[in-house]
Amino acid sequence: MLETIEKLLVLQDRDRKIHRVQQELSHISPERETLRGNAASTQSQLEAAKTRVKQTESDRKRLELDVEAKKTQIEKYANQQLQTRKNDEYRALATEIDHCKAEIVKIEDREIELMEQAESAQREVIKATTEANAAKKLVEEQIGKLDQREESLKKELAELQGGRAELAATVEEVARNRYDRLLKSKGDNVVVGIQHGVCGGCHMKLPAQVLVSCKSQKELVGCINCGRILYYTRDMELTAVD
Repeated sequence: MLETIEKLLVLQDRDRKIHRVQQELSHISPERETLRGNAASTQSQLEAAKTRVKQTESDRKRLELDVEAKKTQIEKYANQQLQTRKNDEYRALATEIDHCKAEIVKIEDREIELMEQAESAQREVIKATTEANAAKKLVEEQIGKLDQREESLKKELAELQGGRAELAATVEEVARNRYDRLLKSKGDNVVVGIQHGVCGGCHMKLPAQVLVSCKSQKELVGCINCGRILYYTRDMELTAVD
């Protein structure tokens, strides 16, 4: 194998490691935001449950005031009955009193319903509080691990990138420039082997002359289809499969 190919393969291996670390790093922030979103969701559920409790209590107090208002109205009608001498007015006031009493019964029935709803809402608050606290603790732990992982990856990336310049410097300039151009367009799969007469990058069939040139190992040979740099080792099969 050409010495230049060997050096390019070492450089490519370094670039692949750099790319892997960069990919892992790029996923950390979204993961962190997802975790925070999960915690925020459980907190929102807790706040919603608390709001339902407050609303139910507010509705119940409003009904209590309505009952008191009806009782006051009954007292007023009763006093008016004592003052009137007319039977029609007396019966009309009695009807109003009965109507108020019926309304009080309905309101008190509604109060009972609200009390049951308040108990249910309070249970939801207790449950949501437990879930929110558990989610917060879990998220804090997971974010802590992500932070540590991020710090470790940044350190690894710095080391990999720091050593890359030294590796690149060992490669002849023309070959290095060619590799760098391909790296931008092809990703970290620039220097590829030949297997069964096809390019290891684009998997297209290669002409016999390209195979011969690659096997002779006298110069850098590129794929006529994708431009990637080709190499050959003895454990590879050059013969194309029909």
